[in-house]
Amino acid sequence: MRWLTLSIPVILALTVTGCGAHDDRQWMKLDQKYTTAEFQRDHAECTKDGKLDDGCMRSRGWVAVNPMGKGEAPNRDPNTSPIDPPRRSRGY
Repeated sequence: MRWLTLSIPVILALTVTGCGAHDDRQWMKLDQKYTTAEFQRDHAECTKDGKLDDGCMRSRGWVAVNPMGKGEAPNRDPNTSPIDPPRRSRGY
């Protein structure tokens, strides 16, 4: 009976952890019509080990609508500098 009381929290924790990680990106095809069934088929075929292969989706004509998904910081180009507002001269 004791193993049952200890195993329930472990199973619950594993279930919550497994369900918490998913891809929030949205995909669409720009140049053709598609159905939900087509998207679900391509999504399932491009998912390997629980991770979606972006290259596979793109090769099938899909484009990520929100490429960063939720909570991801955008990749900044290291060769550009941020635009600062122009400084006003004091006229001295």
